[in-house]
Amino acid sequence: MFQRMKRTPLRVIWPLVGLALFAAALWALHDALRKYSYHEVLREFRNLPADRIGLAVALALASYLLLTLYDALGVRYAGHALPYRRIALASFVGQAFSNAVGHDLIAGASVRLRLYSGWGLSTLAIAKVIAFCSMTFWLGFLAVAGVAFTVEPLALPPALHLPFASVQPLGLVFLAALAVPVLASALRRSPLVVRGLEFPIPSPRLLAGQLAISILDWLAVGGALYVLLAPPKLSFGGFVGIYVLVQLAAVVSQVPGGLGVFEGGMVLLLAPFMPAAAALGALLAFRVIYYLAPLAVAAALLGAHELMLRRQGVRRAVQVFGRWAPAVVPQLLAITCFVGGTILLFSGATPAARWRLEWLRDFIPLPVLELSHFLGSVAGAALLLLAQGLQKRLDGAYLMAVSLLSVGVVVSLLKGLDYEEAAALALMLAALLPSRRHFYRKASLTGEWLSPTWIGATVLVLAASIWLGFFSYKHVEYSSDLWWRFAFSGNAPRFLRATVGAVGVALLFAVARLLRAAPPRAPEVVGGDLERVRAVVARSPRTQANLALLGDKRFVFSDDGGSFIMYGVNGRSWVALGDPVGPGSAMSELVWRFGELCHRHDDWPVFYEVGREHLHLYLDLGLTVMRLGEEARVPLGEFSLEGHGRKWLRHVHRRLEAEGCSFEIVPAAGVRELLDDLGSVSEEWLAAKRTREKGFSLGFFSPEYVTQFPVAVVRHGSRIVAFANVWTGAGQEELSVDLMRFRGDAPNGVMEYMFVKLMLWGRGAGYRWFNLGMAPLSGMQERTLAPLWMRLGALVYRHGENFYNFQGIRQYKEKFAPVWEPRYLASPGGLALPRIVANVAALIAGGLKGVVLK
Repeated sequence: MFQRMKRTPLRVIWPLVGLALFAAALWALHDALRKYSYHEVLREFRNLPADRIGLAVALALASYLLLTLYDALGVRYAGHALPYRRIALASFVGQAFSNAVGHDLIAGASVRLRLYSGWGLSTLAIAKVIAFCSMTFWLGFLAVAGVAFTVEPLALPPALHLPFASVQPLGLVFLAALAVPVLASALRRSPLVVRGLEFPIPSPRLLAGQLAISILDWLAVGGALYVLLAPPKLSFGGFVGIYVLVQLAAVVSQVPGGLGVFEGGMVLLLAPFMPAAAALGALLAFRVIYYLAPLAVAAALLGAHELMLRRQGVRRAVQVFGRWAPAVVPQLLAITCFVGGTILLFSGATPAARWRLEWLRDFIPLPVLELSHFLGSVAGAALLLLAQGLQKRLDGAYLMAVSLLSVGVVVSLLKGLDYEEAAALALMLAALLPSRRHFYRKASLTGEWLSPTWIGATVLVLAASIWLGFFSYKHVEYSSDLWWRFAFSGNAPRFLRATVGAVGVALLFAVARLLRAAPPRAPEVVGGDLERVRAVVARSPRTQANLALLGDKRFVFSDDGGSFIMYGVNGRSWVALGDPVGPGSAMSELVWRFGELCHRHDDWPVFYEVGREHLHLYLDLGLTVMRLGEEARVPLGEFSLEGHGRKWLRHVHRRLEAEGCSFEIVPAAGVRELLDDLGSVSEEWLAAKRTREKGFSLGFFSPEYVTQFPVAVVRHGSRIVAFANVWTGAGQEELSVDLMRFRGDAPNGVMEYMFVKLMLWGRGAGYRWFNLGMAPLSGMQERTLAPLWMRLGALVYRHGENFYNFQGIRQYKEKFAPVWEPRYLASPGGLALPRIVANVAALIAGGLKGVVLK
């Protein structure tokens, strides 16, 4: 518990930093704009000359074009070649997503992962592209900021109480930091290793390209804002220093898009050069041009893609989108929903145009206008809270978001004839409507885990809308009668009532979450659970499901009880064994439910020995995948003792029968009578192997477990010398064994004899496959481009025979000509991985002592 208390602050520290910076930005805006009104800021925004807006748009387009060259160089750095049109698509969509979330290029990693993987790039190559783009971004920042801060240092406001009066020391630090990659490129030849992945040092020529492109990108974006501001007493060089400093603060804040932090910092530092109202008007235009417009294009692209998928004639044209849409669409639509809620809240906090209200007076009654204004803000707050539900693919969140956006379109027109706002919300609704198939999870909206970052972003938008309202109506004298004043011109009273509604929605949501029953850390298994488990196992075609009957696991069930995840807990790792057991339709929801249960307790979701057919479920959860080895499955329809390749098996079979060995499958009902003999064989086998019983992914001898299954026995004369419990899959899909034990004086080859007899019996009974289990580290590739962990696994597989018979296990199973299928570990990556592997090993061995002592 103490460790959990220490970990929790680390998860919320960055959102708190963002809140602090956001509060400081609001204070700076409030102080700078105390002499101005909302209408003056709006007038500055509307009076921006068309030629300045056109030039800003051109520079913004130039920036996005330069950003595509980030990816073009990154793909080349990763050793691949792709058509530029594909690279440009990945870059634009990824960057639009990234800018909406924050200023870090890594935020668009999921988009790049889906697109580039669909075009043939490996996961390692995509990681190199993403790392290269991020490095390019920061190289340009260091160069531009270093030169700007050093050559034309900006004087810092005394109110910041910093230990230095200007940014010149920071400029020198940035230039020194820039010298590190430059020197590394010139002098170092060995690759950089990060978390087991090797990243070659860019050549001097490639590094020069990175610097040139990134510097031009930073100058283009800064130039777009500079032409909008047009500060009369500030050179472009001096402005660049202000711009990069404020952008750095926005990135550090982790506030989505740097909202508020960027505006507050710019207004504060531009105060000596231009009026605050003019600066804020230009900053609003910059937001629309560089952030909102590209996001709208991305949303429209997704909506068009979903509509086109419904037309058979154009399926091939959008085939590439289909590979990444299931993962990317919910992310982008969640952001779109959040932006829609922000628009409604900000609209409710600002006064409507007088001429529009006068026009509405002739068509709608006052109560309709008042109710529409109130409902608009309520819908806005609800959309903020629903957005993460869309990200998590909840069907309820989708239906409510569609309803609320529809309401938003209508009330935007009724409360002030805000057709621009209605058009933006209608565009978001058009992108959301055809995307129904991506939202399939049947889960409670209030039962979902909300990240601290998302909660912080919601609080920030609510706080910003309240501040905006008080700024807009600061000329209105407050009185208690204001709450009950209803008139077409009563914008301020409507703002107060709408704010109460929006905050009330947020409070109701918070109370609903607080009052819901907390999930137990690791619920105990009761008799009813075991009966449900047994029923599901009986319907499972894969025999691994029988490990649920071992008695050492806990379970997460689907709502209908027809599927489950079996898991154990060791340290911070909640380890699920295999894929979810049950119908495929319930798998996705179970994986998400298990992941969220782990997150609630600040622990790690781990999926051990999963197949490749369901890897997308674990990738969608944000986990990384590591290959564990390969599972051997023998196709029984093709198995026989005929042919030259089975000569040795025929010899073993004939020899043991000649020596008096016989084979029998004892039904489960008759196993209890043999428990003493089976227990004796098991104890003798454990003593000879100098090992102890394992668990979790391996069965152990216990009367309760063994008597649940048929048992295959080999007798030498009348004495049992070997046995194995037999697992059978539903629909005669698969046959396998778990406990395989024999006496020290059993005839040589007794286990091969047992396997042969079992496979012949299974073939005669109509079973399709015989599962021989996994060969650890089998199939690992020791190639240059393979990840470091895979090459290490291949090295251990080749040279680790003194510790474990890795190659011998595979060679033994190869005798039966199996089909090899890879098995994976899906878990959080990075520095947590060694601890996760240790937790899994301890869970199987019954503790770390079991790992060490076998």
